[in-house]
Amino acid sequence: MSELHKVVIVGGGFGGLYAAKAFGKVPVDVTVIDRHNYHLFQPLLYQVATGSLSPGEIASPIRHVLHKQKNTRVMLGEVTSIDAAAHEVILHNNDRVPYDTLIVAAGATHHYFGHPEWAKFAPGLKTVDDATEMRGKILLAFEEAEIESDAAKRQAWLTFVVVGGGPTGVELAGALGEIANDTLRHDFRRINPRDTRIFLIEGADRILPPFPPDLSKHAEKSLVALNVQVRDSARVTSIDENGVVVTSNGADGKPKSDTIASKTILWAAGVQASPLGKALQDSAGANIDKSGRVIVNPDLSIEGHPEILVIGDLANFSHQGGKPLPGVAQVAMQMGAYSAKLVRARLKGRTIDAFHYFDKGNLATIGRAAAVAEIGKVHLWGWVAWLIWLFIHIAYLIGFDNRLVVMLEWAYNYLTYNRGARLITQHLPETGA
Repeated sequence: MSELHKVVIVGGGFGGLYAAKAFGKVPVDVTVIDRHNYHLFQPLLYQVATGSLSPGEIASPIRHVLHKQKNTRVMLGEVTSIDAAAHEVILHNNDRVPYDTLIVAAGATHHYFGHPEWAKFAPGLKTVDDATEMRGKILLAFEEAEIESDAAKRQAWLTFVVVGGGPTGVELAGALGEIANDTLRHDFRRINPRDTRIFLIEGADRILPPFPPDLSKHAEKSLVALNVQVRDSARVTSIDENGVVVTSNGADGKPKSDTIASKTILWAAGVQASPLGKALQDSAGANIDKSGRVIVNPDLSIEGHPEILVIGDLANFSHQGGKPLPGVAQVAMQMGAYSAKLVRARLKGRTIDAFHYFDKGNLATIGRAAAVAEIGKVHLWGWVAWLIWLFIHIAYLIGFDNRLVVMLEWAYNYLTYNRGARLITQHLPETGA
């Protein structure tokens, strides 16, 4: 009896998980490797960072999600390199896992555009740890302002800067506006949270660049209603513990810089592909772009290695429209499902058409009953877009329990203006003796 075809999936995010689930009834031996034991619903990570939800409400153990698939094994570990010649992935402890087909869905991390030193002052948002750190940083700012006697220092604690006007940045800025204007309005005695200043900095000429211009305008209008100051066509040129330097063109067309004094800077401006992209370049000769993404063939494989498929945020797929597909969940999910379909066809000696992404639309929420939605040629905003956003995110959450809990949590938050997960779990910063 011949040995089953070995499929190794690196990464338990949207791409990896959807690929694994598609292999459920296929006669193959599947191994899913991830450095975390849970699948994280990243589109709602900002709600953990702003105290609306707890981490367990947007994450599910990978073993539980796949426990009914008898052909699937889950391994907790970090893949550090790939031996393409030997058809093996190498883990952090030097263990080797053999494969016949390798699906790499390792995702991406923060990118500070050549300034890694900014990371300690401006945390990004990619993991549960990032979200809880950011939540503590946001809530601690109000606590520090409450006990600060110097007016200028107090205002610096009450000034928030969000760098990056894409969906994550817009959603963060909107949530901060709701925290300051509604959630905390009765909680302090010496400060008024409504004195909070929130800046959203975007380098393009409008926020939400992937969206149509009219929806960008509606999103900006909703942010302004929450007292968010939008600075487009501006770029951050310096970040330290005291604030940011923002450079933009003045009325005379010449660059002009100004400093925003802020103790809370949040990064939502860019991503860098997983280091496994470079590992594939070194081991398998894969081509990578300047962001470290692997340039893939129309069937998601890499040149010269049809047995290696790269999906999700790590893949540069430019065979549809000439530009790389965006690093969003629906792209990763469709790539995951396609990769499983491709392997099934290969095992039967068949071929299938190249991967084709079906764009189901774009959604971004700004706050309470405020969102924008692009669905085909239909552009929606306000209540209707917000309800669609709610339905879509509930529908794609992994696990019935999570869907039910999040629905109840959102209903409670909506009725009470509260955010029940407002916990500072970090140690207070040392101030010295």
